[in-house]
Amino acid sequence: MNRTLLSTLAIAASLAAPAAAQAAPTVYAAASLREAFPEIDSAPRFNFAGSNQLQTQIERGAPADLFASASSTEAQALFRANRCERPVTFATNTVVMLVPAANPAKLDSIYDLKRGPQRRLAVGTAGVPIGAYTRKLLARMRLTSILSKHIVSSEPNVTSITSKVALGSADAGFAYLTDARAAGNRVKVIRLPKWAQPPVRYQACVVKRSGVDTGGANAFLNKVRSSTGRRILAKWGFGLPPR
Repeated sequence: MNRTLLSTLAIAASLAAPAAAQAAPTVYAAASLREAFPEIDSAPRFNFAGSNQLQTQIERGAPADLFASASSTEAQALFRANRCERPVTFATNTVVMLVPAANPAKLDSIYDLKRGPQRRLAVGTAGVPIGAYTRKLLARMRLTSILSKHIVSSEPNVTSITSKVALGSADAGFAYLTDARAAGNRVKVIRLPKWAQPPVRYQACVVKRSGVDTGGANAFLNKVRSSTGRRILAKWGFGLPPR
């Protein structure tokens, strides 16, 4: 192999290196995306948690390249603070009530929580999207009183809520339909009225910071919004916004 060819190969390899680095961005995403996102692309480094927690981490300089929140509140706040590019809506969701598969408390409806004995409920904290959505839904149904009637554990994200219900540590919990899909036969879903549902919109934005992998972040976001990404999101129970 002559020197010219070796030199050409070396230059090609050096040019390819940045592209490879961009293939693995760091994605900070809502806990409810923990199954869907890695299936869309397993290359990124994922950090799944409550959207409000992730927002705070990014505000404090965490090395995120892309932020995907379970509501518009967190992404829009970062955008207004010039911490990320303009957010885009990529999915929707539905709030449901979960009970353990065996359902020892014999709950068949959310209205059962208004009557009967005191029970254990797993509810998102007021600051996390699922907690805010739950409180809006209960207010619309005039059932806010159940939060003071029962023993409530305040959870930082939907993963914690779903786990408590699946393990029987809670008689019921409020989470997303997608979390029920992820829990499989460990939980039973009790649907809540469509008219009481708050609009649940997931938004994503490319983070603005020194050293951000903008190319990698945009590449992953494009995969999420592609036909394949939308199909995977729908498989896990997410709704899809119009294109």
